[in-house]
Amino acid sequence: SESLSDEENLKLFGKCNNPNGHGHNYKARLLISLLFSLQIDPVSGMVINLTDLKEYMQEAIMEPLDHKNLDKDVPYFAEVVSTTENVAVFIWENLKKLLPMGTLYKVKVYETDQNIVVYKGEETISE
Repeated sequence: SESLSDEENLKLFGKCNNPNGHGHNYKARLLISLLFSLQIDPVSGMVINLTDLKEYMQEAIMEPLDHKNLDKDVPYFAEVVSTTENVAVFIWENLKKLLPMGTLYKVKVYETDQNIVVYKGEETISE
């Protein structure tokens, strides 16, 4: 974090504190809500076309984040610390712009098998 000293960053972020950055292979899971207000298409049997969903994920997640240095290549993280929590918020905000209103239920981001963040809009739950 630019707002902390080197000592404070080391204390707060531990081994993840590296001035040159460090890498992760994140996994993200999305839950599309089957709310009563959403209609299942009688022809396709789907709430959302999976081909469209794949395109939304490509635009909202893969294009801005895949194989990127989050702190240097993604403008959002110029001012926001690139924690797993903030990656989840970034994915949520990008997907919410593309998906039909009310379909995105939660975003679950795995930094590791032990470090998982679930984000449901304004409510964040660490698992």
